[in-house]
Amino acid sequence: MQKTGKIFWQDLTVEDAKQVRDFYSAVVDWTFEKVNQGEYDDYNMMNPEDKEVVAGICHKRGVNKDIPSQWLNYIRVKNLDNSVAQCLAHGGKIIDGPKNMGKSRFVIIQDPAGAYMALMEE
Repeated sequence: MQKTGKIFWQDLTVEDAKQVRDFYSAVVDWTFEKVNQGEYDDYNMMNPEDKEVVAGICHKRGVNKDIPSQWLNYIRVKNLDNSVAQCLAHGGKIIDGPKNMGKSRFVIIQDPAGAYMALMEE
């Protein structure tokens, strides 16, 4: 398990993930692998030198339909319900969730300055 409070993942969720996948493959030399979502594929983007997965590029469909189209960082939290309550108490907003992703739960928040972040509890 990743450390609490650490940014551990980043995703980009867009209407046409294939087009954006190809953009980043050309611009920063990332390679990719498909991640089957049933009726379509999302993509794990990888460093070309050692094939380390560094980010995800996802379609704005299904459970991702309400996710803002921007690079979204994910931070590991100890207690998601507490983090949600603190977000609201300190002027933030809940954009999507909380909801399950495998064994984890996550929520997308907006801070008082308007920036988005995802919080995940495992």
